[in-house]
Amino acid sequence: MSPFQLTRTLPEDATSAALRTDVRRGLTRSPKELPPKWFYDARGSELFEEITRLPEYYPTRAEREILACRAGDIAAATGARTLVELGSGSSEKTGFLLDALPELHSYVPVDVSGSALTGAGEALLADRPGLHVHALIADFTRVLALPETPGPRLVAFLGGTVGNLLPGERADFLRSVRALLAPGDALLLGTDLVKDERVLVAAYDDAAGVTADFNRNVLAVVNRELEADFPLGNFDHVAVWNDREEWIEMRLRARERANVKIRGLDLVVPFEAGEEIRTEVSAKFRREGVRSELAAAGMRLTEWWTDAQGRFAVSLSAVG
Repeated sequence: MSPFQLTRTLPEDATSAALRTDVRRGLTRSPKELPPKWFYDARGSELFEEITRLPEYYPTRAEREILACRAGDIAAATGARTLVELGSGSSEKTGFLLDALPELHSYVPVDVSGSALTGAGEALLADRPGLHVHALIADFTRVLALPETPGPRLVAFLGGTVGNLLPGERADFLRSVRALLAPGDALLLGTDLVKDERVLVAAYDDAAGVTADFNRNVLAVVNRELEADFPLGNFDHVAVWNDREEWIEMRLRARERANVKIRGLDLVVPFEAGEEIRTEVSAKFRREGVRSELAAAGMRLTEWWTDAQGRFAVSLSAVG
């Protein structure tokens, strides 16, 4: 068997069709919204990598600290022979786990970007020639069919990305993950934690304005892919803490009235001055809330690790 396999489970036109659906649905509702997954074209991915290096943006460093310190504990608790990573991207943090799992046979990265999967897979195999990488071009929010690989499996969903799902979406997602797990398998989940509002808002509204550029990039994607004419300079980046829901909301606020033409959808979208598009929700969690949501999906929280400052958590859960 080849050490690298790439399987497409999404139709070739799935990304384009999903963008069209999301833009039409999101910009014709009130209040307007766009899903955060559309930030991540090549430019958006570059901007996000820059965000992770900003002094205000702690989640990436905090999670990396946990993985560096606890990878051996994770390996001892799971004995995983297959690592499945949902939303794997560059697989940058995966090395901590790959190096710690002595019996690891297969790595299954799952992402919508075939180029990201190929690049990450080739880089990993250059350092680990004995590893089998079976990459899936797939949407992890949909029902997944994993390749046949040896168990036990460890399914990893890192980066706090689970917080980008609304509560109902999150419940559906966790149930879908549970359906992938057999007895002896485990879920490794990264969750950002509730903390001082000032720290949270600063992480999503940095002084250098990188997050603002990242936020507006979703409009650049719509302009390019759907022949729209969003005037990017007319939209200000806004990050606010929703205390009731315990999540950060990123928004784009129109400075002036505008009628935006989206030729690819034959659609005109009016904006009033001050009107906003919600582009991201980033929920923050508490331990008991995570335990409760996992239990509702049929999983049992078994381990909970945080960074030294208690800003971020990585948890391990088993079936049942």
